[in-house]
Amino acid sequence: MPDPASYRPPPGTIPTGPGVYRFSDSHGRVIYVGKAKNLRSRLTSYFADLSGLHPRTRQMVTTAAKVEWTVVGTEVEALQLEYNWIKEFDPRFNVRYRDDKSYPVLAVTVGEEYPRLFVYRGPRKKGVRYFGPYSHAWAIRETVDLLTRVFPARTCSNGVFKRHRAIDRPCLLGYIDKCAAPCVGRVTAEEHRAIVEDFCDFLSGRTDRFARDLERAMTEAAEQLDFERAARLRDDLSAVRRAMEKQAVVLGDGTDADVVAFAADDLEAAVQVFHVRGGRVRGQRGWVVETEGGVDLVGQFLTQFYGDQAELGGAADAGGADSANPVPREVLVPQLPPDAGQLADWLSGLRGSRVSLRVAQRGDKKALAETVARNAAEALAQHKLRRAGDFTARSAALQSIQEALELEDAPLRIECVDISHVQGTDVVASLVVFEDGLPRKSDYRHYAIREAAGDGRSDDVASIAEVTRRRFARHVADVAGGADGAAGADYAAEGRSRKFAYPPNLFVVDGGAPQVNAAAAVLAELGVTDVAVIGLAKRLEEVWVPNLDGSAPDPYILPRNSEGLYLLQRIRDEAHRFAITFHRSKRSKRMTASVLDGVPGLGERRRSALVTHFGSVAKLKQATVEEITAVPGIGTATARAVLTALGVPDNGGTDEG
Repeated sequence: MPDPASYRPPPGTIPTGPGVYRFSDSHGRVIYVGKAKNLRSRLTSYFADLSGLHPRTRQMVTTAAKVEWTVVGTEVEALQLEYNWIKEFDPRFNVRYRDDKSYPVLAVTVGEEYPRLFVYRGPRKKGVRYFGPYSHAWAIRETVDLLTRVFPARTCSNGVFKRHRAIDRPCLLGYIDKCAAPCVGRVTAEEHRAIVEDFCDFLSGRTDRFARDLERAMTEAAEQLDFERAARLRDDLSAVRRAMEKQAVVLGDGTDADVVAFAADDLEAAVQVFHVRGGRVRGQRGWVVETEGGVDLVGQFLTQFYGDQAELGGAADAGGADSANPVPREVLVPQLPPDAGQLADWLSGLRGSRVSLRVAQRGDKKALAETVARNAAEALAQHKLRRAGDFTARSAALQSIQEALELEDAPLRIECVDISHVQGTDVVASLVVFEDGLPRKSDYRHYAIREAAGDGRSDDVASIAEVTRRRFARHVADVAGGADGAAGADYAAEGRSRKFAYPPNLFVVDGGAPQVNAAAAVLAELGVTDVAVIGLAKRLEEVWVPNLDGSAPDPYILPRNSEGLYLLQRIRDEAHRFAITFHRSKRSKRMTASVLDGVPGLGERRRSALVTHFGSVAKLKQATVEEITAVPGIGTATARAVLTALGVPDNGGTDEG
């Protein structure tokens, strides 16, 4: 454990102006990023008496081995640089405001010729407008089901759309008038786009106009004795009103605002945000994060959240307020942060117009802020109840592994390798990472094994050795490239990934003594001495340790009710799942390619294009000649030859469905 005094910079060398600083560990990995109005005053506080520091801060300064800083001209520049460094380095001791669950949104593909509506989770993409987030996917589907009576836009996938276009028959939604059926030409592309734009306008808050137009049209139809049309418009109006009721008006002045509230204790904080657009609550989000005393929760949250929102808005289509202006006109917070003026200037720069950052004092806004605060308090209470048992179990599991294996420290980072193949073919490996007893999926890796066994059969021992060598050769190279000094500065300036510069405390292989010895031999060859290696055999769940001296020690037998054994089994099973998933994908593509060998006019590139386009033999068998010819380079004759090779009868290029 580094002594903070060993890397403390002389006080006189630290500038007194504003800037951003970062702490790095002995492997060069950035573990904390912060900003300060006065760098000397802030950094000096970290090297005070350790007993007076918050436990999380004390752990950070004793884990770090170096501190660096960058001086900037203004506090607004410091805000931007701090946000950029947190995004680049993902420091483990920084508070990261990630959603406590994945929120679904309603996506509209305005970039397509025939836009469609669908439920979506994931990163934002260009050419798509997003509405939400919603608490549940069913809430989106219920809203779409109501509104497609009035705005019959298509909701089908591109594959379904192409199929019904080919057979010239609409789907069920087209028959019941909940889709305008552009696939069969009932409406033109321009008419369908107009329907979608009206749908987007409605969700953007321009709802009253549609209700008035429907009511006027219904009255006119009744006066003209067109009672069938009047009844249909009556039903449409009812659907619109039910959708409007779901978006209750909370601020009568049509305010665009985000209302933020916090509930915190000494260890964790819950954050709730209500997104109010046009006076109506359009969405709600929640986070629960680890924190420490004295941290500016409001300032940290606003920097990270709206920085991320601005990036997402830049990746989305510029049409509409939902994507083009992710920062609202007004942000209501429980108390102003110390640098409120600089934050307001920064938010205004993100929005492109003035943003008001203030505390709600009276009236409807104060009442709404209190409601959001109650939601935050409830979220923290529920989180404590839900995670208390889980946190205790994870701590007990890590301590159990440390004691059973006689490790110096608890294995806070564990990596596990598993091999997957079928009789020696398509051999792949997976590497999964757990930190603090929880999966860190961003660090997962999979490998295609390069070295084949000489007898044509699978050699799990050689495969384990290869994966271990490739993983830790990368680690050794990263450490050499990121050493202290000029090389380290260049390494950071290039923005290269440092994930593998951070070694695990424990390296687990799926297998017994031969696999463990193979991994240990590779580590010894590479000079890696600070990583413990074990193997977990499936049959009796024995834990094996290396025995490179030729002795044959007995394996460790952890109690069947041991939390440590449960955790090791979970990590091993996760590695197995990840390896199987990759193996099936690779095998499916290989089998597709092998079935297509020898098809006239189908070379390696066209075969690869078919495999990539359809993904599997089963999907390719279901395709029509027209769908196959949609792949670049595939003609009608070649498409028929492909279907013949797959045993699909020639249907003359049509699908009688």
